[in-house]
Amino acid sequence: MTTAESNAPDMAIRASNVTLTLGASDAAVSILRGVDLAVPYGISVALLGPSGSGKSSLMAVLAGLERANGGTVEIDGLDFTALSEDELARARRGRIGIVLQAFHLLPTMTALENVAVPMELAGIDNPFDKAKSELEAVGLGHRLTHYPSQLSGGEQQRVAIARAMAASPRIIFADEPTGNLDGATGASIIDLLFERRAALNSTLLIITHDPALAARCDRVVAMQDGLVVEQHA
Repeated sequence: MTTAESNAPDMAIRASNVTLTLGASDAAVSILRGVDLAVPYGISVALLGPSGSGKSSLMAVLAGLERANGGTVEIDGLDFTALSEDELARARRGRIGIVLQAFHLLPTMTALENVAVPMELAGIDNPFDKAKSELEAVGLGHRLTHYPSQLSGGEQQRVAIARAMAASPRIIFADEPTGNLDGATGASIIDLLFERRAALNSTLLIITHDPALAARCDRVVAMQDGLVVEQHA
């Protein structure tokens, strides 16, 4: 074993005793109450639970979008709890892709620009070539110059998936990615998400309240009242 191999992280995601409290004094609300989670590289994990169980808050902490009040969060070998906001932003680039329920596309940019410009701003090489290739991979090679208002909901989510995956991230977070779509469109989006994850061999953590979707993942992690209450393959 080489030194590089011996120093390589063994888990894509490792969270230990993570707490998150919002508000202050009498108005404080405990959102996460000591979460432990370890996710190996290259697998898909469903974070399953009812609304208010802390799923989205945990994802935000793991993705470096929200700072935990306590505990440690290690992502791809980096201690996110020790990084500044600027360092977190740099750490996410090329390492983490995020797909949200709301597509969050910029209305003044074309599909190609929505995928390429974030990579360009992050200093990633050949952003427009990579954006075009990923949009073709999600079936939108014929819609490169269309604006979000000219795309259906399903097409907009395909652009969002392309944006999340174009830089070949090691970890992908998806928060209720079909929440704004009808059943048939949502099913095709989930198929696409799993297909692209497999092609990249990325780790996928998907937040859902749908047991059928969770059953497609390699592992299911159930949350209740800010705690992980069950894990099974």
